[in-house]
Order: sequence, then structure tokens, then C-alpha cells
Amino acid sequence: MKILTLALVCLTFFLTARAQDDFSIKGVVIDTAVNAKLNHTTIAILNAQDSMLRTFSRTDADGTFKLSHLSKGDYILMVTYPKYADYVEKFSLDSVKELNFGSIQMILKSQLLEEVVITGRQPITIKGDTTEYDAASFKLQPNAKVEDLLKQLPGIQVDQDGKITAQGKTVEKVLVDGEEFFGDDPTLVTKNIRGDMVDKVQLYDKQSDQAAFTGVDDGEKTKTINIQLKEDSKKGYFGKVDGGVGTREMYQGQAMFNKFKGKEKISAYGTIGNTGKVGLGWQDADKYGSSSITSGFTDDGGMYFVGSGGDDFESFNGNYSGQGIPVARTGGLHYDNKWDSDKQAINTNYKIGTLDVDGNRNNIVQRNLPTGIINEQNNENFDNHLFRHKLDARYDLKLDSTTNLRIGVDGTLKNSKTASDYTAESRNGDNALLNESERNLTNEGDNRNFNASALLTKKFKKLGRSFSVALNQSSNTDKTEGFLHSENKFYNADNGDLDSVQNVDQYKVNDIVNNTFNSNITYSEPLLKNLSAVLNYGLNINSGHSNRKSFNQSAEGVYDVLDSLYSNDYKLDQTSNQVGAILNYKTAKTSLNVGAKVSAVRFKQLDNYTDDLFKRNFTNFNPQLNYQYKFSQQKSVRLSYNGNNTQPTLDQIQPVRVNTDPLNIVLGNPDLKPSFTNRFNLGYSSYKVLSDQYVSLYGGYSFTTDPIVSNTVTDAVGKSTYQSANLEGKNTSNFYGGMYAGKKLKKLDLRVGIDLSANGNTYYNLTNNDLNQTKSYSYSGGLSLSKYKEKKYDFNIDFGPSYNTSESSLQPEFNNNGWGLNGRANVNIYLPGKIQIGSNGNYTYTQATQSFAEDFQRFIVDAYIKKKFFKEENLSLTLSGSDLLNQNVGFTRSAYNNTISQSSYTTIRRYFMFSITWEFNKMGAGAKP
Repeated sequence: MKILTLALVCLTFFLTARAQDDFSIKGVVIDTAVNAKLNHTTIAILNAQDSMLRTFSRTDADGTFKLSHLSKGDYILMVTYPKYADYVEKFSLDSVKELNFGSIQMILKSQLLEEVVITGRQPITIKGDTTEYDAASFKLQPNAKVEDLLKQLPGIQVDQDGKITAQGKTVEKVLVDGEEFFGDDPTLVTKNIRGDMVDKVQLYDKQSDQAAFTGVDDGEKTKTINIQLKEDSKKGYFGKVDGGVGTREMYQGQAMFNKFKGKEKISAYGTIGNTGKVGLGWQDADKYGSSSITSGFTDDGGMYFVGSGGDDFESFNGNYSGQGIPVARTGGLHYDNKWDSDKQAINTNYKIGTLDVDGNRNNIVQRNLPTGIINEQNNENFDNHLFRHKLDARYDLKLDSTTNLRIGVDGTLKNSKTASDYTAESRNGDNALLNESERNLTNEGDNRNFNASALLTKKFKKLGRSFSVALNQSSNTDKTEGFLHSENKFYNADNGDLDSVQNVDQYKVNDIVNNTFNSNITYSEPLLKNLSAVLNYGLNINSGHSNRKSFNQSAEGVYDVLDSLYSNDYKLDQTSNQVGAILNYKTAKTSLNVGAKVSAVRFKQLDNYTDDLFKRNFTNFNPQLNYQYKFSQQKSVRLSYNGNNTQPTLDQIQPVRVNTDPLNIVLGNPDLKPSFTNRFNLGYSSYKVLSDQYVSLYGGYSFTTDPIVSNTVTDAVGKSTYQSANLEGKNTSNFYGGMYAGKKLKKLDLRVGIDLSANGNTYYNLTNNDLNQTKSYSYSGGLSLSKYKEKKYDFNIDFGPSYNTSESSLQPEFNNNGWGLNGRANVNIYLPGKIQIGSNGNYTYTQATQSFAEDFQRFIVDAYIKKKFFKEENLSLTLSGSDLLNQNVGFTRSAYNNTISQSSYTTIRRYFMFSITWEFNKMGAGAKP
């Protein structure tokens, strides 16, 4: 923290003189049909307040324009050209001295009239890389939500779970007026904000923070939707309350309140239920890891601490994947605001919640060995609990027109409790019993995590020259304690006699601390007109202390005898220096990035019990290349290459010895070398906004030299020992590819899409020291149909077949080859009397294989009937049924190396529920309560 504080003080003084109030704008005007640059186009600037002409100009021969000597204020840009539709956009000049409109694409009036029904407004506007939809141009039903608006927008699809796809890509972020709104779950915006509050919907590819700042495209983009609210919707409040009770003791409830006042937003929510909705914000559990922590190396040489189910404790991190019955209670507060002419801004979130999950898992595993097969079967009952607080805040300060400072802090407190009972047995191919195991494991853990960060960015007078410094300090402490009781029996497969019994009865304590300081300095410099360079240097310092103790009994219930074999006290220190350089060549159509990062890492681990010192120094090399060519604003091709070293993890080199599972033992290999992976990716996309037609082709191939593979030795009684090894002379490989396309059939008012994909991999492992090659391939296709008819009906159908293969060279006769079929559909019908009925279904079929003798099929059908009341339709009663056919059986199949597994687990089955929902809204002077 001292380093961070000192750096922040120094960076605060890194200021330059303010520039003069001399603003300018620039851009280029292009014909969308033929991608020709329009010369002599009229560029006019009007005052936003009274629409009086401020100044005007015309484009040059290459379609470019620039207007200078403008003052701070609000304006209207109007672009006109004969036979083309006028382009009109409001803009403000405040902090950025030169505003670049990029490519302004003009549309022929004849084409516009053919493609779009004129409503007195322009439904779609293309602004550079942004597609903007005018919300008022699309009709909505009373009390409709943002989700209902998105379903009508060309190029955007919303499935029954609320997942948004735009131009063939998944939308990962939904912003409100450019700001994150809780941030974890886009459906919080789409399912709760009213559609009639929206002015514009903006769709674009959000660049990474570094690319947005330096102007150098690094290839990292996130498909993003920004919901721009009407001015009168930024004053007032809205929200909803709903609750329901059902059969099988099912229940759910939710309350949400939002108050907007200009740029200030205050929101609160609370949820409770056992229907599978576990609330908001649990997605970031992976960022902090679980209660049990182990360590390893990242691709660029950084040390990491993450949760590990194979450690002393199989802790619960708060993720719910459909296994077990969940009971969730969550709540949260959100506040964000801008003031001082937007020079200062704050965004904060607080979340609290508990999640309890209990259930049962049954696994069937087939291990293919050179001498035959071993069939394993295990059953587990589990009961998990997690309680969590999380607080985060971000503060932005514009120090001057070219210098910005962002400071962020977040902290998390977690308490977890888990209990599991586990029974298992293994038999050989002749069904002779090899071993039996019973295990009981309980634990309780407390985790504290704190992060502080600062980012200072500075742009210089020369366009493209910039400087930034990023600092981050994090601290994580984890304390866990619990009991392990297990009994393991081993049998003679020839006569069935009991050979040996192994019992474990121990009390275990883990105390782990990790502190990390990361820094990164980035400098960008324009070298030529179209060529720029980005240089960076990073210093990372990690220190950790891992103290794990196991105690045996000295007397009944007294655990005070230290078991040194399964105890350890490690101190870890690591320093990493990384330098990198990227060259960026960019024209109107072409973008090329090429560069590399090199990191030198020094690692040291001291065993305080034995005074053994383990050191490892290595260098990582990560080359990269990204190339993109834009045929037009909506049609492009992209090619990329990335290479990286993968260092062996600490668990592979020197694992912590654990005895939670005596049937599966992990050994270390200090002689492991890093592997190197080459990845190639190719993509093509084309999108026509007005006809709502898109095509995307994609593919990729990767291979790894000197791969780190697992050598599994399984003895006659079914006990397996795992040790990693480098495999020389063999390369693991992976490929994927496919296409998806969609088009709106105007005569039928129907959207049609097709999706084809294939992927496969070749992996190796050693089984009882014999080389095993596993080849797995998957092929699938799908057809989708969707239609939205205002106040009448809407539906979405998506279905297609698949074929999967998985073969092991050691036992080729026991493959896992078979067909499959997946289908999803949902329909909603709007009847007179404000009555709405609907249903959705999900069908899965998996063919029997040589490894699994039975077909599997499941058809889950949900349905509802809803009655709305009042003119605003803001009160509704709903009767719903979930899993009407009672087929929601938890089931998965998978194959990896020489192992094929099948899992069945407890999940939510058929139930019926009655619920009531009240939505309230009072926004702006004319809004109705």
C-alpha cells in the first residue's frame, strides 16, 4: 500500500498547462452502397439551442473535412448531398479539442425508401462503428421492457433466457447512458427498465481501455449495447415488486427500486427464492477464487492463487450450475453520479447475499487401460453454504483536458461451510471388486480480499502520443478448518479377498495469505502518418505464505498430533519484469498490429518445515499479430496469431500432499519444461443493416509443442497415481470452424438463421507408461426462426442435429461415438382482455454409444398464463408451470484422455407457481404514476 500511495502522490503532480479553447471537428463522408468517398459534400454546423447556422464547409476530393476555430458548446452537425438522405447528429465540444466523427456513411434516398417504412423519424443511423436505433420508431406494448424493444431491432436477437445476440455475436455488456449499471447481469437492465423510457439504442464494439486511450487497435473488442434514456426519463423513479408461491415448497420474490435525477442514479434490489435464480453478482466469484487456494503460473509468467477442488478442502465458491437445490437471498445498492461539468464521476456497488445448495451426485467413470478397463461408480451427498459482502467504488477525475485519473477499490468478505458424504467402488472388466471407499469431509472457511488500483492517462499535443501508468495492489487472506474421515478397502481381484484397509481421521487447518503489486507503464508514439508504436513495461511483485496443518488424534476427540507428511509451511516470493512493443499500421480499410511481450520471472519457494528451497527462473515470449481489412463499415475479415509459453504449475512441479482421496494421488515432476502453443484464427463478417442480413465465417487452429501431459498409473486394485511429463515428438492440436448467417424475410416478416460448426482435438497422455492418443470431434448444425407481431404473438425456434466422436488408441473398441439433437422454442400469444399465454421448451437427445448402452432424451416444457390489469398494465397475476413433463433429470456425459464419464445429479423438478407482480413508474413531468 505504501508503494501505491507514493505513486498516486507522484502521479497527481503529473499535469500540463491547459490548452486554449480552440476546438475543431473532422471526418470523412462515404457512400454506403459502393463505399465511395463523396467530395464537395456540404458540412454545416448549427447551434443546438436555436438551430442557427454557425459555420459550414465542403468535403475535399477524398471526402474528408475539418472545421476549426469553434468554441465550447452544444451543436448540430448536418451533412447533405444531392439524392442522399440528410445525416444529422447532435454533439458537444467540451474537453476533447478535436472531435473525430470517423466515417459518416450516407444512404441513397431511393434505397432508404425501399428498405425502411418512413415514420417521420430515421429508425437507423450509422455513426462510424456505431449503429444507432431510434426507439420511438418501433412500436411497443404498454409497460414493455427494454428486452421487448431489443427483440424488434434489426440485427438483434433475445432468447428465452434473456441472452442477447447482435450481428451474430453475444452482447456482453449493457450500459445505461454510457455507465455500468450493477455490471454483473445485463438482464437487470433489459428486464426492468421500461421501453418507453428509451430514446436511443446504440450498438458498437467496445474497445479495451488501453486501445480506447491510445487509439491503437489491440484486437480486443466487446459487443456492447448502450441504452440512452430520454431526458424526462432521467427524473423520477421506477421499479417493481413480485412474489410467488408454488407446489413442492417452491417460492420466489424480488423487489427493485430505481431513482434517476439527471446524471445521478440510485438503485436497490433484493431477491429470495429456491427456483434456480441465485441472484445478481455471483458471476465474479471466479475473480477471487474459493476458500481453498493453490498456486501456479499464468501464461505471461505471473503467479496466481485460485480455488482447487483437489486441495485439502473441497470448498464452495458460490457458483450454482444447476446441480442441487439452491436457496438464495441476495441484495444490492448502486449509486453513480457525475458533477463539476462531468470532470468528476463516481460509480459504486454494494452486494450482500447467501446461497445454500444441497443435493446428490452420482458418477460413472470408465478408465481405458492397456490391459483392459476399470469401471468406477461413486455417490456423493453435499450441503454447501456461502455468505458474502462485496463493496466496490470507482472515482474518475479529469485533471485537465488531456489528463485523467481513475481510482478504484473493492473488498469482499466471505464465509463458507460445506459438508459432503462420499461412497465409491471400482471393478475391472470382469466385474471383480477392486476397492471400496467411504469419506466424510466438513469445513468452514473465511476469506477476505481487498484491491486498490489507479490509472493515470495523459495525451500530448501531438495526435497519437500518449502516456499511462496503471498500479494495482491486492491482498487476500484465507483461513479454513475442518475434519476428514475416510475408510478405504482394497481387494484381491482374483479371489475377492480383502487385502488391506486404510483409515484417516484428521483435523485440518489452512492459513493462506497472498499480496500482489502490479504496475504497467504504456507509451504510444506516432512514427509515420499511418504507423504507431506502443511500448510498455510492467513490474509485478508477489508474496505469499501457505501454512497447512493436519492433526491426528491423541485421544478421543483430541486432535493435537501433527502429521508432518500431510502438513507444510511454504513461503513464496516472485518478481516479474515484462517489456513489450506493438507496431500498429492503420488506414481507412486496413489495420495491422504486430509485436511481442517478453517477461523474465524469478520464483522462490521456501519450505519452513524442512528449509528446502525451490527456485525457478524462466523467460516467457509471447508474439502476436492481428490483421483486419474492412471492405466496408459492415464487412470485414480478420486474421490473428498468438504464441505463448505455458509454464508448469506448482502442483505439477511440487504438489502439496493431500490425503482426501487415497485412490487418486498426485506426484510432482521438478524436471518439467514449459510448452509452447501457436494459435491461428480467421474470421469474416458481413452485415447489412437495412435488410437485416448477416453472414459470419470463422475458424481456428492451434498446436502445442512439448506439451505437458498426464502420466496415470493405475494398479491392480484401482489406485491411480498422477504425474505430469513433457511429451517430445508429439504435438497436441485443436481446431474449430463454422458459419452462421441470418436474414429477415420481409414478405413473411420472419427472421431466419442457420448455424454450422465443427471442432476437434487430438490429445495425448500416458496410461501405465503406454502412450494413449485421444481424438475427439464434434459436428453440429442448427436452424432458427423468429417473428414478433405487435399485440398478437411472438415466437423463436432453434433446433439442429449433432454428431460426436471420441476414441482412445488404447481401447478403440470402447468409443463414445453417437448422434444428438438439441432444440429450443418459445412462444407468447397476446389475447383480448389483457391476457397473455406462453410456453417454452428445451429438447435434448443423446444416442447410446459403445461406452453407454442407453439413449438419453429430455424434453423440458414450461408454460404460463398471465392477466394484466389497469390501463398501464402494471399489475399482473401469473399462473406458471415448470417442467410440465417432469423430465428435468440432471445429466452430463464427457470424455477426456482415456476416461469417459457420466454424471447424474439432483436438480429442480416439476412444480407450479402462482405469482403477482406490481410495477410502478413516475418519470418526468408527463409520466403516469
